[in-house]
Amino acid sequence: MGKGTIAARVRDQCPDIWVSVSVTTRPPRPGEIDGVHYEFVDDAEFDRLVAADDLLEWAVVHGAARYGTRRSAVDQHLARGQAVLLEIDLQGARQVREKVPDALMVFLAPPDMTELERRLVGRGTETPEERARRLQTAEVEMAADAEFDLTIVNTDVATAAAELVDFVRFGTSADSADDT
Repeated sequence: MGKGTIAARVRDQCPDIWVSVSVTTRPPRPGEIDGVHYEFVDDAEFDRLVAADDLLEWAVVHGAARYGTRRSAVDQHLARGQAVLLEIDLQGARQVREKVPDALMVFLAPPDMTELERRLVGRGTETPEERARRLQTAEVEMAADAEFDLTIVNTDVATAAAELVDFVRFGTSADSADDT
């Protein structure tokens, strides 16, 4: 029930918002489809994309695989007038902020670290070592939430997705609208 779940909800419910498909060097998890969940590439292809400057952002995530967002795909959808949603980590968000200073940034936070660990265990896709790396990364990322324009605490998928859609479409969240 993290970034991927929220992005999938937005993708399904709001076709006018284009949700990017990240490029990654990690192998697919069970049920993941190339080109739908991620674009799975080998190290040589990822290196080619970096050298060609076709990645708006990229990073080594959790000390393991590389992930990135194709600049050409983002530019194509923006040129069509579509809102664009990138599912990226803190490193990627910082790169996007540097390259596109007027981009709106949203931090999706778990309710707390205990709940995040429960969710990671529940999905059963990481080894205990990978889970520990993810939790360590999450602590660093949560400490940087002030760098974002909005923080959404993901206590409920439907509510978090609705807040995100409102922010993408209108630049405000339901909570901030209530404060005015």
